[in-house]
Amino acid sequence: MIRIRRPDEVAKIRASARIVAEALDLSSRLVRPGLTTRELDQKIEELIRSRGATPSFIGYHGYPAASCLSVNAQVVHAIPGDYVLREGDIIGVDVGAYKAGYHGDGAFTFPVGEVSADARRLMEVTRECLRLAIEAVRPGNRVGAIGHAVQTHAEKHGFGVVRELVGHGIGERMHEEPQVPNYGRPDSGPTLRPGMVIAIEPMINLGTHEVETLEDEWTVVTRDGSLSAHYEHTVLVTETGSEILTVLDRAVVDESPLGSRG
Repeated sequence: MIRIRRPDEVAKIRASARIVAEALDLSSRLVRPGLTTRELDQKIEELIRSRGATPSFIGYHGYPAASCLSVNAQVVHAIPGDYVLREGDIIGVDVGAYKAGYHGDGAFTFPVGEVSADARRLMEVTRECLRLAIEAVRPGNRVGAIGHAVQTHAEKHGFGVVRELVGHGIGERMHEEPQVPNYGRPDSGPTLRPGMVIAIEPMINLGTHEVETLEDEWTVVTRDGSLSAHYEHTVLVTETGSEILTVLDRAVVDESPLGSRG
């Protein structure tokens, strides 16, 4: 069932989503060569708990950490550990926060020091995919318009669009209806209505769209070993368009193409 949120529910989701934005902003300042992914995860967890919230991911189907920290060919869901970030890496930071009964969810891919031209282009195009997807959010449009915007832009640049993983509704549970694929026809899927809250999250590969899951049963990687980028915002459907909830008073991080409104 797709939920239409009351104003008081939206306020609670907004509060959780802001904590996610704070965690992403903190990550933008911490990511550097020499940092382990476990150290970054610990700082993210400390921030979330300091705001009176709980990391959404801890214990979710047994997931053991506060964040998903996916490096280079890792698409999503990589478990933080002893990996030491190196100059030229890119890292996708995916964060969820749960407070007062409601979740927020967001992600951003950061460069570690100086990165290759291909990595820069991948991150730029994936951010643009997210921006275009959010521009497609308005009452009366179908969910398929979101995925169509992502797929069209990514494939125009020769990149692969991950199909096995999708965005989602969000609220009392982290993953709710509707599913929000990053591909498809603009006339497909449920109709967007004011009060719906969805997490939009393009996952774009430098190579093909094909992915596989490692033996840890969490980490999803590109099958061809190519780089992957991941960006995500929690978005409210309004009467006239959309509002991005995973933001601070300024953009989430200095590089973000998005302010508080889509």
